Amino acid sequence: MTPLDILRNVFGYQHFRGDQENIINHILAGGDALVLMPTGGGKSLCYQIPAQIRPGVAIVISPLIALMQDQVSALQQFGIRAACLNSSLTFDQAREVSRQLRQGELDLLYVAPEKLMTPRFLEFLESAQIALFAIDEAHCVSQWGHDFRPEYVELSILHQRFPNIPRIALTATADGPTQRDIKTHLGLDNAKAFVAGFDRPNIRYHVVQKKTAHHQLLNFLKEEGHYGDAGIIYCLSRKKVEKVADWFSKQGWLALPYHAGLDNQVRKQNQMRFLREEGVIIVATIAFGMGIDKPNVRFVAHLDLPKSLEAYYQETGRAGRDGLPANAWMAYGLQDVVLLRRLMEQSEADEQHKRIERHKLESMLGYCEMTTCRRQALLAYFGDHLPEPCGNCDTCLEPVATWDGTEAAQKALSCVYRTEQRFGVHYLVDVLLGKTTQRIEQFRHERVSTFGIGKELSEPEWHSVFRQLIAAGFARVDVEGYGGVQLTEKSWPLLRGEQRIDLRKDIKPKAIRKEKKYSRSLRKTFTKTDQILWEALRTKRLELAHAQSVPPYVIFHDSTLEDIVLQRPQTLAEFAQLSGVGTRKLERYGQIFIEVVDAHVSQYGQPTNTISAPKTDETILSESVEITLEAFNRGLSPEQIAAERMLKPSTIYDHLSQTIEQGQLELRQVIKLREEEIHDIEDNLLERPTEEQHTLKSVFEAFNGAYDYSILKCVRAHIWRECK
Repeated sequence: MTPLDILRNVFGYQHFRGDQENIINHILAGGDALVLMPTGGGKSLCYQIPAQIRPGVAIVISPLIALMQDQVSALQQFGIRAACLNSSLTFDQAREVSRQLRQGELDLLYVAPEKLMTPRFLEFLESAQIALFAIDEAHCVSQWGHDFRPEYVELSILHQRFPNIPRIALTATADGPTQRDIKTHLGLDNAKAFVAGFDRPNIRYHVVQKKTAHHQLLNFLKEEGHYGDAGIIYCLSRKKVEKVADWFSKQGWLALPYHAGLDNQVRKQNQMRFLREEGVIIVATIAFGMGIDKPNVRFVAHLDLPKSLEAYYQETGRAGRDGLPANAWMAYGLQDVVLLRRLMEQSEADEQHKRIERHKLESMLGYCEMTTCRRQALLAYFGDHLPEPCGNCDTCLEPVATWDGTEAAQKALSCVYRTEQRFGVHYLVDVLLGKTTQRIEQFRHERVSTFGIGKELSEPEWHSVFRQLIAAGFARVDVEGYGGVQLTEKSWPLLRGEQRIDLRKDIKPKAIRKEKKYSRSLRKTFTKTDQILWEALRTKRLELAHAQSVPPYVIFHDSTLEDIVLQRPQTLAEFAQLSGVGTRKLERYGQIFIEVVDAHVSQYGQPTNTISAPKTDETILSESVEITLEAFNRGLSPEQIAAERMLKPSTIYDHLSQTIEQGQLELRQVIKLREEEIHDIEDNLLERPTEEQHTLKSVFEAFNGAYDYSILKCVRAHIWRECK
């Protein structure tokens, strides 16, 4: 089969995304590749498809022993011959995998780098037929990256011992220095680099100033309707992990701790529950998460500041791998900065490494304190350009108010100077506010010129001023001493009035939000009966997963279940049209889920807002469709509406097709095609029976995928309107 045949028939997707097809063809031709692609962007297909075409077995090197079996199980669901070989297998299991490998019965074999590097295994590989080497999580090879693994450096041996076998190194996170390290250490200097955009448009970024972070997060999760969703909460220390997990559990949420200090069995059990149950929250240190394939993580939260934007991007990228909307929430405060800098300075790293780490932390702080689009800044850090503000981060949705903070900054820095650069922020604020505390009198600072000159601002506002000055590098905290604030070279032009500074105003939380955001437990496009069907489908998926001891998402992703709810497939032909339904899954599960839909329809009937065959009477548009129509009439494009409402663009086009069928929009308002193109699609549709008009698969294939299903639905809606 061709790559496209495998994509459609095995994996159930109709077309490639981005550079996937080019990467696959490059590997098939025997070339080496470095692939940088965002989490959820489809990196795995770039080696999984060539593995089924090139002769021999593809060796996938991954550091994630605990997750290999789930990755293998997911492939086996598609009918792909895959296995893993690592220390978690019993002797009999390892012997069986070795037999399959010798007999040529495998397409993909997952191994840890430690296993790969054993002399015996390398000797065996030299006698086997190897299709390709895939090095996953390739950023682990760089000592400047956020997740350095020493054993990865040894993988350069692949280039030396197997020079004619194509190699593909893949990662979702790598800045310039890390990319150069990957090429150097893995011998990929001549490899073709495929750098996809780093953007994850379905993730909404939120950053708040830390007060009581776990309470702030709980309020946010309630506001966003995340109860019952899978999520990850990151904390800096093991002690805090256990404290937060216990606190959330007492609030009625299913929260489990994960850190390296836990008993090994407990840690494995908690990870397994997160992967294989619904609605589990993992509270973890950064020891958790790399390579987590769970696609329906609906939120990732940081209760402490990450040490770099690479770490932040990698960790937040574990949310919304299914492409559906998700939240990335972070609380940070000055105490985070002090702690991270202290840890950095106390480390045994050389001065060069420390300088890089300081730079990374400063970039992280700048991201937190910025007043412009967060996504633009995050992508720019990785060399990716977003021309317009994203419209899907907190600073875009609630623009940050700024004020001319030049005079306040001068007072703050003068106070630092007058108190001899020895005291922390809290003390300095007391001096500015003119408080006669025992310590201030002890050091006679009630006599300095800056005593009491800052009464125009409140205590929290002065804390904000100092935090922003430190984040912007106009002051620094003495982490080696007692946390005193000190001036920097940047301080003096500001103090002399040669420079001005705009500061961010603190935004008070709104008492009432206009609407709930997207969550698993309450989808905005779902009616009450839709929600009932959704839960029935999830229950059936969980039942099938438990019977096979696999995570539910390897049966079907949430996005596929959502399509079942919205499309209500009644035949296998209709079910085959759903995204993520390949031939093997259609055979195994199609009829099972159709029966769930049939039982639901028998009890509740067909929803009035579902597009089906031509109707003779008007259908009342759902509230969700009305919201889309209102936004479209405001001049927003379907893609902009999808971002604003945190929905998939295909869902927005479904809404618009309904408004076309009801005569509230004209076809040419929604899609921009030439008249002859529209006529060609109309003619093709009209030549087909009603069932084929409903599924659209034959029409899609007739044009070789030139027109997206969204376009075809809109043209079909126009025809059905004309037929009424």
